[in-house]
Amino acid sequence: MRRLITTAAVATAAALALTSCGTTEPAADDAAPKKRDEAITLTDASGTEVKLDGPAEKVVGTEWHEVELLVSLGVDPVGVADVKGYKTWDQAVPLKNDPKDIGTRGEPSMDTVAALAPDLIVASTDLPPAAVKQLREIAPVIEVRSADASDPLGRMTKNLDLLAEATGTTERAGEIKKGFEAKLKEGAKALADAGLDGASFAFADGYDISNQVSLRPYTSGSLIGAVNEKLGLRNAWTVEGDKDYGLGTTDVEGLTRLPAEVRFAYIGNDGDKSSTPFTGALAGDKVWTSLPFVKKDHVHRLPDGVWMFGGPGSMERYVDAVVGELTK
Repeated sequence: MRRLITTAAVATAAALALTSCGTTEPAADDAAPKKRDEAITLTDASGTEVKLDGPAEKVVGTEWHEVELLVSLGVDPVGVADVKGYKTWDQAVPLKNDPKDIGTRGEPSMDTVAALAPDLIVASTDLPPAAVKQLREIAPVIEVRSADASDPLGRMTKNLDLLAEATGTTERAGEIKKGFEAKLKEGAKALADAGLDGASFAFADGYDISNQVSLRPYTSGSLIGAVNEKLGLRNAWTVEGDKDYGLGTTDVEGLTRLPAEVRFAYIGNDGDKSSTPFTGALAGDKVWTSLPFVKKDHVHRLPDGVWMFGGPGSMERYVDAVVGELTK
């Protein structure tokens, strides 16, 4: 299920079994415990000081944003919230192992998490404080603020750096950041070469529940909105977004306030039928079909599996998708 504006989002984690091959001449230190680096002290998004014995290896993630960052850093979480949902919505950075499903993103199973005996639990600040308190009784917990509409890209980068420090993967984080910046520049150039620098652009998603269609504009305070601006696109939404995710709310009538020349893009998912109102409930709607950008065929459905609240991996896939659609 996708993130709703009013609900907390939580990620699950799963256990990874490690196997090793025997040899006829085992090394003398094969059975010796793996040496860990010096202790690490971090301050998380809640202001809590977190102490680790060394780089965390067995990590549980309660929100997909943080899970994606861990996988990007080369850390396969042993536990993930709603594994099936992650695989449906975040295909840009797929899980490389078979983690234990720890429950829903809003309500992880404490017993399941405890059974994994993690070195570290990464929890979103969207998670209820009571749940975080219980998790801290199991293992060290780093709370991560998944989004901040005042600086979406800066927040994403800070989260990456925090988890990299906790897992001893700062070098990999540096490579990820350089690759992302290069992708933004590449995308901006491609759009400029196509005469689309400064083009009016609106991105949204929507859902159809009980025959009631709701649409979510991604304002300039959203992660998607911030990426669009880096690409040289002008955000056409005038609605106000929430303080964290930069998401607004409207209905099909609200789309009439978009400029006639706007390019409109959206993401749905065939694995979640409620998420495709643009090709479902709205397909025969007179308001929708009368919109200038619909008549001009300036509506673009981006590929499934780009998590709109993810990390650099998802955003790179998004850049490729947007540039590909607008320049084809």
